[in-house]
Amino acid sequence: MKRSSFVRWVLALFACVASLAPFSGQATPALARQVNLQCTACHTEFPILNDFGRAFKLGGYTMSAELTDLPPIAFMVQPGFTHTRTGVPGGAAPDFGDNNNFALGTASIFYNGRLFGPYAKSLFGPSTAEFFNKFGVFYQHSYDGVAHSWAWDNAELRYADTIKLFGQTAAAGFYINNNPTLQDPWNTLSAWGYPFNTSPLAQTPAAATLIDGGLSQQVVGAGAYAFINTALYLDVGVYHTLGTGFQSFMGIDPTDQTQVPGVAPYWRLAYTTTDEAATHSWEIGTSGMVADTYPTRINNSGKDQLLDIGFDTQYQMMFGSNDLLAMLSWTHENQRWNASQALGLSSNATDDLWKAAASLHFLHDKTYGAAIQYFITDGSRDTLLYSGSANGSPLSDGVILELNWLPLNKSGGPKFWPRSNVKFSLQYVIYNHFNGGRSNYDGMGANAAGNNTLFLSAWIVF
Repeated sequence: MKRSSFVRWVLALFACVASLAPFSGQATPALARQVNLQCTACHTEFPILNDFGRAFKLGGYTMSAELTDLPPIAFMVQPGFTHTRTGVPGGAAPDFGDNNNFALGTASIFYNGRLFGPYAKSLFGPSTAEFFNKFGVFYQHSYDGVAHSWAWDNAELRYADTIKLFGQTAAAGFYINNNPTLQDPWNTLSAWGYPFNTSPLAQTPAAATLIDGGLSQQVVGAGAYAFINTALYLDVGVYHTLGTGFQSFMGIDPTDQTQVPGVAPYWRLAYTTTDEAATHSWEIGTSGMVADTYPTRINNSGKDQLLDIGFDTQYQMMFGSNDLLAMLSWTHENQRWNASQALGLSSNATDDLWKAAASLHFLHDKTYGAAIQYFITDGSRDTLLYSGSANGSPLSDGVILELNWLPLNKSGGPKFWPRSNVKFSLQYVIYNHFNGGRSNYDGMGANAAGNNTLFLSAWIVF
């Protein structure tokens, strides 16, 4: 199949998904209603998945108790208050003050679950419905309360079934999505990685690997996965940057994007084990992507090449009504700036960038949570690539401390909408280094600690 035909086919399927949820987390009441269970069946503190939640996702969001006639629609709002140690002269963002700002960070509408919701039988009849009910969808359309704009967010279409592979039972399927790692069932990769909610009004480190959100909502990808004998997970796919017209229509600004003009292969391999009581689980894996890219969409100076390789592990334990989760992740990016150096965007012909994080989460009585993470990003010095750093270094590191309260996590919401949930969070981000050193060199003269951020938020799903 020619690449242009492949892209048109993928976009046609994506358009079908979007038409079912026109501008209408893993953790939404629509999915809870579909299986007729409270959020704690699939999650510890949302959006962290447990074993059952991972099985539900691997099944393509299609598992159902067949007990609801409601459409698979849900809503989310994330208001918050931000205080940074040093204010931002001129305002943290347009229409906001220098410091101490309240904002509606994100408001989202979801269409997720079975592709045709609970209506496949009535639409197609029992035999045909059995086939169509193997298609699941996760579609999120979000309002940015800081930029005051709507755009598509995470979007995925899946077909899932149980098959025999190498003589073993496997949960397997195909997917189309707009964000590499969105399909992954663990919380160690970027799309669902910690921190799950951050301030939209605080400065954040500039350097990041391509796979760490550098292509989210800008690409379309297709792939296949298999979870063999509930132990070995395999996933391979390819991604391609969407056209500027389509991105603009979906609310994404394509200006200065890193463009993947061909296809970028993605892979994921993980091994996991769980005890018989499903109270302990452990995962270890690797993932990666290789992409030939046009920097800032300029296509007349050759191509850059980026190779991302990551390793991760996760240990999860449930004891009584308590949950413990430990996660480690590391990603290394090899950068060949064939085009960027020619365009004066990079000082070096080659660079390296790496990112690591270690997190620990505890949830008591499914209600009271605490989390801590140490994070670090570092790599080669490049004065043009990291022009916001006086020493040309991408170094940023620090600690995130967080307290959570989930008062509805066990009992659910009010009777008229029982599967709703809320998480109240107090988060503090402490920087040791920021954008190259102990000073951020952003023109304000603030040191790294000046970017320390206190963020109070509510995460409401209904």
